[in-house]
Amino acid sequence: MERLDRQVDAYVNWKRDLIREITRYRSWLIHNRLNSSAVDASLERAIKQLRTDHITLAFVGEFSRGKTELINSLFFSHYGQRILPSRAGRTTMCPTELFYDPRTERSFIRLLPIESRLEDVSIAQLKRTPRHWLNLPLNLDDPNSMIEAFSQVAAVKSMPGEQAIQLGFDPDALESSDIPGEVLVPAWRHAMVNFDHPLLRQGLRILDTPGLNALGSEPELTLSMLPSAQAVVFLLSADTGVTASDMDIWQQHIRQLDDGQQRLFAVLNKIDVLWDDVSGEAFVEDAIEQIRTSTAQQLGIAPEDVLPLSAKQALRARIHDDSALLRRSRLESLEQLLCERVLARKEQLLEQQVVRQVLALLQNSQHILDLRLSKVREQSELLDSHRQDSGQMLLELTARTRHDHNQHHKRLLQLKTNQRLLQRQGELLRDTVRPERLEEHLTRLHRSLRGSLTTLGINLSILHFFRSVEQDLGMLEQEANLANKMVTALYSRHNEENPLHGVDAPLFQLAPYQQELKGLRDKADQFRLQLKTLLTEQRTLTRRFFATLVQEVIALHQRLRQEAEHWAVEALMPLMQHSLEHKQQLETHMLRLKSLAQSNQQNSQRSRQLARYELELRQQLTQAGEMLRLLRRPAPTRRQGKVVSIVTG
Repeated sequence: MERLDRQVDAYVNWKRDLIREITRYRSWLIHNRLNSSAVDASLERAIKQLRTDHITLAFVGEFSRGKTELINSLFFSHYGQRILPSRAGRTTMCPTELFYDPRTERSFIRLLPIESRLEDVSIAQLKRTPRHWLNLPLNLDDPNSMIEAFSQVAAVKSMPGEQAIQLGFDPDALESSDIPGEVLVPAWRHAMVNFDHPLLRQGLRILDTPGLNALGSEPELTLSMLPSAQAVVFLLSADTGVTASDMDIWQQHIRQLDDGQQRLFAVLNKIDVLWDDVSGEAFVEDAIEQIRTSTAQQLGIAPEDVLPLSAKQALRARIHDDSALLRRSRLESLEQLLCERVLARKEQLLEQQVVRQVLALLQNSQHILDLRLSKVREQSELLDSHRQDSGQMLLELTARTRHDHNQHHKRLLQLKTNQRLLQRQGELLRDTVRPERLEEHLTRLHRSLRGSLTTLGINLSILHFFRSVEQDLGMLEQEANLANKMVTALYSRHNEENPLHGVDAPLFQLAPYQQELKGLRDKADQFRLQLKTLLTEQRTLTRRFFATLVQEVIALHQRLRQEAEHWAVEALMPLMQHSLEHKQQLETHMLRLKSLAQSNQQNSQRSRQLARYELELRQQLTQAGEMLRLLRRPAPTRRQGKVVSIVTG
């Protein structure tokens, strides 16, 4: 755990360093009168993304696989006992999120009643309305009271089978109650646990999911929560291997989360059942390796992504400070994987989405100062070579600079005209995905679902809905291609005029959204093709599934509109920044030269003034170079040589 602590600390410190340097760059721009509203908005979004960033680890699997025991061993061993309920049979009965919110003063457990399933409202929406939740305080100084509070996630309640069916449960999967004709269902639909823990404070979030086929009965888990996690850890038991129910969960809900980012892992828990002091350690190691290999083959993942360990023995080892038992439990292999793979991937995403953009802006500023410094040196040399006629020479230099300024001003006006054209194109982009269009599709979907009396009718309704949304994205793609051609032409012209300062055109990328929509459609197809009859529980589950699915499509639509709006404003920002900074530098330089030319001081004094101007530019360049150096500093995992750098320049 110490290794994971250190790595998460390093990750958080790296983000803080980035925020500090971006804030410093903003101040630097303001000080030099080089800032603009577009650049400032872009830097503000970068800072916000760094501040709100977090890492989510989701633990998934059937009941009695040891998910909760593994979380106890990873995060709660310092209490000297189990904090989360962990015993034989079903313990965690509802999805449970563990996190730390610095905006709240007190730790708490917030519980959402299971009856909320009767409403077509997603968990994400209900999180914004606290009145729907039961709040229990957490006393972090009293482990026993914490255990009592956490036991709520294992609470069940008795109700008639018909009522359980209305809530979307399969009665055959529920335990019978002591009351005749009634069954036991989870008391809560979702639990949110906010408390101050070193790792949670650093932005780590844990999602513990129950068995009981909860992934199928709570669609939001597979449609939203699991896809947004940075790593999904699938728990299996070494004493049973991959059972039929394990494989069912893996194939239906986990496998399709593989997006090529290598974030699916399997934990083969309870390897202590294979420990055999009679047969010897070599025999045990061979047995563990065999079941690890067969598990990887069954799940279709790499053997190194299957981690054999014993969460129970790891918890014992940490409570009793038994280093030998901890090594034998192999928990450290999971911690190492989290450090080297999960954190490294998160770092790469931030480098791609934040650091590259800021580096491009800062390098642009640095380039302008380099040009100014070169001109000052050139003019200083001219002044030195014409000592006797320095006043006239300064006037000529001023006139030449004014001419450069006028020419640049014309180019800037043309660029602003192109920016207005691009913003109009951006309006066309947003118009193809305007909210009213989606609302029309949703209205037709709800109307057809209400009128569908057959499974075929439901299938056709869903097919038509996705086809309508895909057609909108198809029209958006046509407009995006036109906009990208315009931007490419403008950047090509800029690069021809500034061969030493070539900039890649930032094209509007629609493919990620199309891929995401395809993923949602695939999940809808998988769900609807499983509908065999229209039993009451299926109608209830179908309604909630598509209510959740619709919320995901709405969220995608909103992000796409925001992306189109931001892109239209920011696509030409590097060129605008280059032109505005160049214009500002020419104006400043012109004023300096004019001041020198009008001065009655001797030539030597004029030279010293120009030298001070050169020194000031050098100081500005030094500051820019220092910020570039710190922003280019490799992320923590790459400093250890674990990941190939993706930031260049």
